Amino acid sequence: AAWLGVRGYLAYGHLTAAQRAAAEVTRNLDDTDAATARLADIAADTAAARSLTSDPVWHAAEVLPWVGDQLSAVATVTAAVDDVAGKALTPLVRVASDFSAGALKPVDGRIDVSGFGEMHDAAEATTAQVTLASDTVDDIDRTALLPPLAKAVEDVSGLLASVETGSDAVSRATALMPAILGADGPRNYLVVVQNNAEWRSLGGIVGAMALVHTENGQISLAAQASASGDIGKLRDPVLDIGPELTAFMQTRPARYMQNATQVPSFPLAAQIAQAMWEREYGVRVDGVISLDPVTLSYMLAATGPVALPTGDELTSENAIPLLLNEVYLRYDGATQDAFFQVAAASVFAKLAAGDVAPSALVSALAKAGDEERLLIWSNAPEEQAILDGTSLQGLLPVTDSERTSFGVYLNDATGSKMDYYMKVGTGVQWCTAPGGPAEAVLDVSLKNDAPADAAALPPSITGGGGFGTEAGLTRTTGYLYLPEGASLLSSEDSDGSGFQTGTDQGRTVLIWSSLLAPGQEASASIRVRTPWTPELSAQVTPVLPGTNSELVASCG
Repeated sequence: AAWLGVRGYLAYGHLTAAQRAAAEVTRNLDDTDAATARLADIAADTAAARSLTSDPVWHAAEVLPWVGDQLSAVATVTAAVDDVAGKALTPLVRVASDFSAGALKPVDGRIDVSGFGEMHDAAEATTAQVTLASDTVDDIDRTALLPPLAKAVEDVSGLLASVETGSDAVSRATALMPAILGADGPRNYLVVVQNNAEWRSLGGIVGAMALVHTENGQISLAAQASASGDIGKLRDPVLDIGPELTAFMQTRPARYMQNATQVPSFPLAAQIAQAMWEREYGVRVDGVISLDPVTLSYMLAATGPVALPTGDELTSENAIPLLLNEVYLRYDGATQDAFFQVAAASVFAKLAAGDVAPSALVSALAKAGDEERLLIWSNAPEEQAILDGTSLQGLLPVTDSERTSFGVYLNDATGSKMDYYMKVGTGVQWCTAPGGPAEAVLDVSLKNDAPADAAALPPSITGGGGFGTEAGLTRTTGYLYLPEGASLLSSEDSDGSGFQTGTDQGRTVLIWSSLLAPGQEASASIRVRTPWTPELSAQVTPVLPGTNSELVASCG
């Protein structure tokens, strides 16, 4: 017992030192030389801890009742952490120190693509090793462990999952970036900016657009356009969105570029945008990238302020109010489009000039991707496959053995920019115990938080009653997607108007409408029967930060 106690104490000290060093590396990711040096220290500590928990006495004690479970868990976790620190991360950090985030910084508008291959190989090997270690820790039976040890195993499991996600993201990005940057030939990518002040399922209406040309790492802005002024309404749909969507959306998404994002599946929205651009301008589009002004605000934290020809300075703090509200208070329609194009061109020019902190830009894009504000679709199936399983795809919510997912997709039906003032809340809750068929509830709330005199705002904000809704009011259409395979038990809304019903890709869709004056609220509650899973969630239209909240769903 004394032998095991001393060695366990020493091992704990080494693991604690490794944890402190890892935190230091995380705080200073830009300093790759320091990260490489500290990783060597981490590996030395984890190797020492592994040696202390893998001697013959320790292994012999692992067969003892109860005590053996504790010792075995410690040894397994320590070995897994050592494998990650000593075998998995070392080659990746070594390559990264040569590659560095600075390699992503454009020089005269060009990014050197030569280093991506080695970086991809290292990241792929790291992901495989971390996955193996993560699976080993997840297989530990935590029910027999002391609570503090069970908590430690849980923490390590979460840490390994995070490392696995990160290395997998690096592996995918380094596989995709050379192709996107035109390493295999010239490419044209359509960049669309969704306007969150007028909701659509994927975020907002398509507003400003830009065609970005890439060739051998060289990036140039080939063309710009406005979804409302340059493409407008088409008489015939550019493609068939299928009978299910047509039944409750008609053909609007395929006839109006602004409505392409009304469909909640980004691959379909991207193909609509691709077809519309090619029909209008006769230029082949190899892929579509979508972002919103919130993503732009994150990016501006990396670029710093951008001076505009109007005399404005676009910053991370003012990008959202300036682009989604103030511009409509200042200018008429045509001038608004011109302002958006100037703002987009100015930010692009700063990025292309390399005037950016690379690691901060990567963090900004990662944050936008996690929030499903940054979406990517490639016309090449092998490149699109690299995005499988990531939030960058913008797919419908997935229900499987581990999670049950609702979908809440919001669409402005006012023809306005009043959603700048709207607030949304969502909540989910299991209403029966785990095991077998269970019941789950989804609650959704909407509130018009516009000023009381909203009707006096410019028509470009209120819609001016042009689409049948009185100025100052907001009409919203919500598509509430039930989990795959779920059966509807009940559905209620606050005004008693009820729901229309549709289907999409095997999912039941409830269509919910609300009409709100300033200060008014509306709510809906959906209850379903579906197999119980450990995770229950709702995928919601990305709205403005601070305007969405988490509700405590009620099973009453």
